Amino acid sequence: MTAPDAAPAPGSLPDRPLDLLGVGVGPANLSLAALAQPLPGLTAAFYERRPTFRWHPGLLIDGATLQVPFLADLVTLVDPTSRHSFLNYLRHTGRLFPFYFAERLHPDRAEYDAYCRWVSERLPGLHFRHQVDAVRWNPEHEVFDVDVTRLGADGEVEAVLRRHARHLVIGIGTAPHLPEVMRPLAEAATVPVCHSADYLDHRERLLAAEHVTVVGAGQSGAEIVLDLLRHRPAGRERLAWLARTPAFAPMEYSKLGLEHFTPDYTRYFHALPEAVRDHLVERQWQLHRAIDHETLAALHDELYRRTVAGEWPDVLLTPGVSVRTAGRVGTTRLELHLDHVEQGERSRLTTSALVLATGYRERPLDPLLTTLNSVVRRDASGRPSIDAHYRLDLAPEVSGSVYVQNAERHTHGVGAPDLGLLAHRSATILNSLTGERRYPVSRRAAFTTFGLRRPSEGKEGSRAPRTEVAEVHVPAQLKRAAFRSM
Repeated sequence: MTAPDAAPAPGSLPDRPLDLLGVGVGPANLSLAALAQPLPGLTAAFYERRPTFRWHPGLLIDGATLQVPFLADLVTLVDPTSRHSFLNYLRHTGRLFPFYFAERLHPDRAEYDAYCRWVSERLPGLHFRHQVDAVRWNPEHEVFDVDVTRLGADGEVEAVLRRHARHLVIGIGTAPHLPEVMRPLAEAATVPVCHSADYLDHRERLLAAEHVTVVGAGQSGAEIVLDLLRHRPAGRERLAWLARTPAFAPMEYSKLGLEHFTPDYTRYFHALPEAVRDHLVERQWQLHRAIDHETLAALHDELYRRTVAGEWPDVLLTPGVSVRTAGRVGTTRLELHLDHVEQGERSRLTTSALVLATGYRERPLDPLLTTLNSVVRRDASGRPSIDAHYRLDLAPEVSGSVYVQNAERHTHGVGAPDLGLLAHRSATILNSLTGERRYPVSRRAAFTTFGLRRPSEGKEGSRAPRTEVAEVHVPAQLKRAAFRSM
């Protein structure tokens, strides 16, 4: 990847526009930049409004680990020889032998953050403190005009720039989700209320609170409950953990279950009708919104240890409940009105601090692509159509491509945000962008045959034999929905 020259003045066009301009520098676009870097002649630049790379800084809790092995770094699964691998990072930081002797498959989350920052500091073409404001298609020059604001150390505007690129890749990631009924609580300055994404910023106030409630039964919620439990006195824990899911369920982590995070399953999912895909994503919550076994075991161990003295810990763990409404009680307390789905009963819970481990939502692309909205083709639900190469389906008059990263769960399935598919997605984008097979992309990665069409075997690039199918059973309600979208 060749770093671009200095920016031209707004309104002008350089002799050679960028081949690729990236919006956002999270793990997804960092992976793409790392794999693009050794490709000769490819000019690329990536812009990020933050001052430096940070990955979920509010959740870098001591001892919290990734849910994917270290091989699922930015590059290794498509290029094990890359100098941007996690193992090369360990070698450069003098910790390769300690890591080897530790026999650890899953690195600490803080270590992954440090590794990504190390890669970001070694790559040309990454521009932090640069905010992309608008994107337009320039039909005369067949490039995208991209308006960028350079920010100072305090976030003030230093300069307004214009870049030009033949293709774009948008990796703006996800944003913390606050359920509508609990958004007003975040304004209660006298009561600690935060999303799990900001947990460490509020941790001291939470530990000092008389009673703490955590809402949400995913991995983040479990890690926060465990951290609070470990640091609150025995017998006076005063913790509540509530979840809508019917159980504090373990993540599906069997070897065959994990094959849902392979390119094979992604290809299968992408070819399904829209209504079937939407139905599947909702059913597969245990693949990506549950809790790893080690965290659940550590929680149970900590709770059990506190019963040795003969008393049960003052901890309420209740799945199967939803928060119907919520409000303040005076200046120091909150009241949550709860519905229990299975019992059909209602109750109230008073607490003095609240952590909302309520997940994330994909940031909408429309505000960034306002001038392109009319040429973006959409599905029956109004979401952008995204092809198998992670490219927005645009009208023919736009010859440039707009790729997306971690904005395609509705078209590519539960693996969209998974770190284990970062390198594969980056390789797919680069192969599509260059029109060449710059990186080998495995034709088969799973033992499972998803659907009734068998995967290819043998040499890479061979076509899979097709199996003619008389009928594939789809639930009647999904058939009706699928026909409405045609």
